[in-house]
This record gives sequence, C-alpha cells and structure tokens, in this order.
Amino acid sequence: MLVADPKAVRSLLTRYASLRIAQAEGDTPRTARELTEVSRTLCATMGATDVREAIVRADALLRASRRMTAGHRCGDDCLSPAA
Repeated sequence: MLVADPKAVRSLLTRYASLRIAQAEGDTPRTARELTEVSRTLCATMGATDVREAIVRADALLRASRRMTAGHRCGDDCLSPAA
C-alpha cells in the first residue's frame, strides 16, 4: 500500500485551510476554483471520496508520522483516526 508523504499532506492541509479562510472572508471565482482543486487533490492523495474523510485520514497520517519520527514503532493501528 502506498502512503502519502507527510510533508505533502501537511502542505495540502495548510493550503485547504488557507483557502477556506479566504472563502469565508470573501468568495471569489478564483478562490472557489483553487479550493475545489486542492480538495480533489487531498481526496485523491488520501484515497477518500469526501474532503472531510480526507482530512480525518490526513490527520491520522500526520499523527502516525510524528510517532515514527519520535522513535515509536507502529503498525496499522497508528493510521486509524482513534490513534
């Protein structure tokens, strides 16, 4: 199973959050287009069909990544949302 690069996922989440803020401050066609694009990319990267699920999976991946860099050895249980 392929696992997304945590740095790329973090970048996508940051971009998504920035665009959601920009949209709340004043929606423009460009912001809407970019938000749609980053949402699709995040979903594809995380293997999800819904952006909310993609965010949950991305958060789990980043938690697992932090554990691995801290020397914690984990298996599939680190990728579950409850981990």
